[in-house]
Amino acid sequence: MSEYNPSREDFAALLDESMHGRDMLEGQVIHGLIVAVDKDYVTVDVGLKTEGRVSLKEFGADAAGLKVGNTVEVYLERVENAMGEAVISREKARREEAWTRLEAIFNRGEPVLGTIVGRVKGGFTVDMDGASGFLPGSQVDIRPVRDVAPLMGKEQPFAILKMDRPRGNIVVSRRAILEEARAEQRTELVGQLAEGEIRDGVVKNITDYGAFVDLGGIDGLLHVTDMSWKRVSHPSQVLNVGDAVRVQIIKINPDTQRISLGMKQLQSDPWENVDTKYPVGGKFSGRITNITDYGAFVELESGVEGLVHVSEMSWTKKNVHPGKIVSTSQEVEVVVLEVDASKRRVSLGLKQAQENPWDQFLRQHPIGSTIEGEVKNATEFGLFVGFENDIDGMVHLSDLDWNVPGEEAIAKYKKGDAVRSKVLDVDVDKERISLGIKQLGNDPMTGDTFKKGQTVTVTVTEVTTGGIEVKFGEDEAPMSAFVRKSDLSRDRNEQRVERFAVGDRIDAQVTNVDKAARKVSVSIKALEMAAEKEAIEQYGSQDSGASLGDILGAALRDKAGS
Repeated sequence: MSEYNPSREDFAALLDESMHGRDMLEGQVIHGLIVAVDKDYVTVDVGLKTEGRVSLKEFGADAAGLKVGNTVEVYLERVENAMGEAVISREKARREEAWTRLEAIFNRGEPVLGTIVGRVKGGFTVDMDGASGFLPGSQVDIRPVRDVAPLMGKEQPFAILKMDRPRGNIVVSRRAILEEARAEQRTELVGQLAEGEIRDGVVKNITDYGAFVDLGGIDGLLHVTDMSWKRVSHPSQVLNVGDAVRVQIIKINPDTQRISLGMKQLQSDPWENVDTKYPVGGKFSGRITNITDYGAFVELESGVEGLVHVSEMSWTKKNVHPGKIVSTSQEVEVVVLEVDASKRRVSLGLKQAQENPWDQFLRQHPIGSTIEGEVKNATEFGLFVGFENDIDGMVHLSDLDWNVPGEEAIAKYKKGDAVRSKVLDVDVDKERISLGIKQLGNDPMTGDTFKKGQTVTVTVTEVTTGGIEVKFGEDEAPMSAFVRKSDLSRDRNEQRVERFAVGDRIDAQVTNVDKAARKVSVSIKALEMAAEKEAIEQYGSQDSGASLGDILGAALRDKAGS
């Protein structure tokens, strides 16, 4: 028999092997044997020739059944402490067991039972048989819960949303369980409903766009446009929360399980035979219900509205917002312009219910009559004159004066002046009135008013360096002409403008008449030469030996004597 004498190296190897086995067990749940139970602690042999103690409190309700020789699971934190004992924990063992069990449940997508045990920042703490999870406030219920007290301490199912074992985080949701249950219930209830079916319900909630109606465990949306045939601005005008209503199921979406409801569908459609009730050209009374930038809506009867476009609101007020012509709730008379029953549209006219002011003007002021109005505006092409009923007429530049150019004639008028004019034409369809101011007097160029060689008395209106401006003829339609210096006298020494002053009346002879150009030329010199010729013919000749002065003197004495 050989003797075995281990060396120092062999002993070190055996010690390392023993310690390695111990290190492998630290941080795990192991089975231990109860070797002693006293007042406060339970002593457990964890093997490896090591014992540890666990507080009775960690066993909870199971502490009363603990006996020497029983096997229990404990969590081995460290094999030996300073006192040579193992550091073990029953509570951590239960937690590790719970984590292992919850991970399996989480992987299978199954719910887990838990109990809400406390409130923390942002939510609540849930105990799941040893493992603690976080329940966010938003995951407590489908709708916000003001009082969570009735849910505290009550075991109930939760869905595990997230698990992070290294960090010890578990996030759970009670809302997911409720939504799943409600989805199953909703699917079952939706299967019991049919489109077109009439149901009784209760208004649960009202929004800006409609109301949610409880049909007995499932909600449907009653849109504001399906509450009544007439215009409804807000659902609260028709319904209140808690109202019992009878509705018709309009549509069921099988994918989203959304249910659309209607109330007006249970009433007769006022648009039936609307074209018979409101024929084109008919005149009816209505009430303004809504005003927009493009017109105003008029209620003809409950549920039937027509649009008065802004262009059909007034004969005279153009480019004006409808709100400045009519007001909400105002009673008005309208004429039906067009009816489209298929599109549920009625076009109305407000101005058509009133007399056309251009027809009225033509009736009161026929063509050729004289009218007085106020100058509203002067433009580059004429003068606008305003009359009653907010209508205007225009005097074209060419109709301001017979002789003065339009650009000069219009300068005599200013805004606010009262002017008389003659009605030349009225175009009702184009809403135009043509006026003339010069037509109030006779055209001096018509007929044979002026003839070449005719003697006229002129009045000096202006004296210039090159001659004089004169006017003659009728006062209401005077003619004007310019007499050049060379035509001021037969005698060259008398051809001086200084001899004349504004207002002087002088006789002159018409030397030319141009009707096309509306121009009459006059000359003082021509009249003097004509008078000289006549005197010579009557009182002597150039060969008689009598001087021109003698002849003119005799002619003048004869004229004075007669």
